[in-house]
Amino acid sequence: MDPYPPIAEHGMVGDLQTVALVSSAGTVDWWCTPRFDSPSVFASLLDRERGGHCRLGAELPEDGMTVRQLYLSDTAILITRFMAPGGVGEVADFMVPVESPVATDRHSLVRVVRVVRGSLPFAFACRPRFDYGRAPHTLTRQGDHSAVLHGPGTDLHVRTTGDFTLDADGDDVTARFTLDAGHIAAVVLTSASASTSASTAPAPPEPTLDGVAAQFESCRSFWLSWLRSCTYRGRWQDMVNRSAITLKLLTYAPTGAPVAAATMGLPEQIGGERNWDYRYTWIRDAALSVRALIDLGFQAEAYAFRHWLRDRIEAGGTASGDPLQIMYRVDGEPHLNEEILDHLEGYQGSRPVRAGNAAAGQLQLDIYGEAADALIVGHDVGALRGWDALSGVLDWLCDHWDRPDEGIWETRGGRENFTYSRLMTWVAFDRGIRAALYSSRPADLERWTAARDAVFRQIVERGWHDKRQAFVQHFDTDVLDASLLLMPRVGFVSAHDPDWLSTLDAMESELVSDSLVYRYDPAASPDGLRGSEGTFNLCSFFYVEALARSHRLGQARYAFDKMLTYSNHVGLFAEEIGPSGEQLGNFPQAFTHLALVTAAMALDEELGRQGGSPDMTRQRYPVVRGFGGPAGPRGG
Repeated sequence: MDPYPPIAEHGMVGDLQTVALVSSAGTVDWWCTPRFDSPSVFASLLDRERGGHCRLGAELPEDGMTVRQLYLSDTAILITRFMAPGGVGEVADFMVPVESPVATDRHSLVRVVRVVRGSLPFAFACRPRFDYGRAPHTLTRQGDHSAVLHGPGTDLHVRTTGDFTLDADGDDVTARFTLDAGHIAAVVLTSASASTSASTAPAPPEPTLDGVAAQFESCRSFWLSWLRSCTYRGRWQDMVNRSAITLKLLTYAPTGAPVAAATMGLPEQIGGERNWDYRYTWIRDAALSVRALIDLGFQAEAYAFRHWLRDRIEAGGTASGDPLQIMYRVDGEPHLNEEILDHLEGYQGSRPVRAGNAAAGQLQLDIYGEAADALIVGHDVGALRGWDALSGVLDWLCDHWDRPDEGIWETRGGRENFTYSRLMTWVAFDRGIRAALYSSRPADLERWTAARDAVFRQIVERGWHDKRQAFVQHFDTDVLDASLLLMPRVGFVSAHDPDWLSTLDAMESELVSDSLVYRYDPAASPDGLRGSEGTFNLCSFFYVEALARSHRLGQARYAFDKMLTYSNHVGLFAEEIGPSGEQLGNFPQAFTHLALVTAAMALDEELGRQGGSPDMTRQRYPVVRGFGGPAGPRGG
């Protein structure tokens, strides 16, 4: 196997129940099926030898070939192009989306190869390693063009078109073939539960070129049709569209629950221990993702998630007895036991590799603010049952808001009175009060108002640090925290308030590095983990939004344009940016893409108010001081 490809050297395809990552060399390095949070079939990103992969690409020396990867515009169809002196060919990877409330065990990854000029030799190898590489499999040949690889509880059917003959290689399958200009071949990988395969349910059909072409057009039509609902017409249309498609791909259609990322175990520091499983639905991430889609005009996603969220509140069943826990499986199951997969070496030796997430048992009070904001959109409170669920949560929160917790960053160093957690409990009460008054719904307004005001006073009195002249991470520290960049957005403080501008200045001097933003300084605020991490993409985009709302538009646009240069070749972002500009952490990350959307919309709105160009007399360029003119005043 080749060395580990960079995390960013991948595109993503999916069918709204599962996704696969395809490297720029044409290798499927990650695929869990039948759901995002199922055990992997291909996981060579976590172990090049044991993880399993499926490669389909031109078989030529690297120094004699150029490879490029792109998405078919405004779709989730991924094209990998191979260009050599002897010919030009390409592989198209896609999965046909299924927007169905019914989960299915059968999922097909379609890989179509064609040559457009000259002639090219191709190689194919399908080497699955079931159950995170822990389980053996067997092979059943079904002629020259069909095989089934049997894993524990899951079968992987491999079927090809006529020019594509499969050979056995132990319990795996391979093929070599040459295509001339104008010729097309295809292979379809279909996963299905072993019990279904052995029953009367029909096997996947043999692929034909006409059938594959129809699937290709179905996939393309789905994405083009879905994007027609997008109301964004701003300056960064392509990047916003790509982020919207990414958020949609990371949403589990049967329940409407978005996952935080497609992968698990990818490191925040190469060789470090910060390697988490993000294939679950965080209340916070999901609420913010759905809110970004709502702002773009996608209402169906909001309805589905609010239904899922209401069901979680009504179901209860959390270990703590609280109304919600911070994350769930995509079907709403609350148990996410964390285990370490010792047999996997981890991406470039980054251990441990974790499956499941023990943070599910943490207390993070901010989720009630994000949940309230998601349930109350445009004064729609999710019908009568939605209001009953929300009002019950707010009644509970009146008695439980004033507690230390683990906070938004899920620290494992002990509970604190985090300012961001208090901020979002204020949001929960504020949104509930507004909705009750607007919709004339029953509510204990006197109690909610008293709690809201108490939270407000506590943040102002204890979250503010006189010496730092800034709002700080928690009440017993002077450490800054980039999560507080959301203070103006949620309406707690004006973007032009002197205390807020002073906080923003403090963050710029301490947390910002060349427009990239760290979450906080772990050396000053120990989080219970060894090692360091890169700048956090979510925070970098929140920083852009905060600058724009504070009318520092030149600085905001410069920071935004620079952030876009850190996206990968197909417009995707991981969680963090490392010291050499590399992408780190799980990939692609919903948090990053939702923040890109909100930053773009804020910048467009503020630029529009000023006639499309920043007021250069009001801006500061700390990174390029001496190039951008004199520093202007601090705010508006």
